[in-house]
Amino acid sequence: MAVEKVNASSSLAEVVDRILDKGIVIDAWVRVSLVGIELLAIEARVVIAGVDTYLKYAEAVGLTAAATA
Repeated sequence: MAVEKVNASSSLAEVVDRILDKGIVIDAWVRVSLVGIELLAIEARVVIAGVDTYLKYAEAVGLTAAATA
């Protein structure tokens, strides 16, 4: 029985290409309060994607107006 080892390492360029192709969303919400008094609230949404990927999904959820020709 032969055992085959697969090298799963990838270059930085491959990782960046995959992120731009598929897209990634980071959604964070932070609230700092002291004795029930809210001192600081931060809400952030970071979207990293290629232009084609962003436009395809943004149009699907109504974030952009559909281009009419």
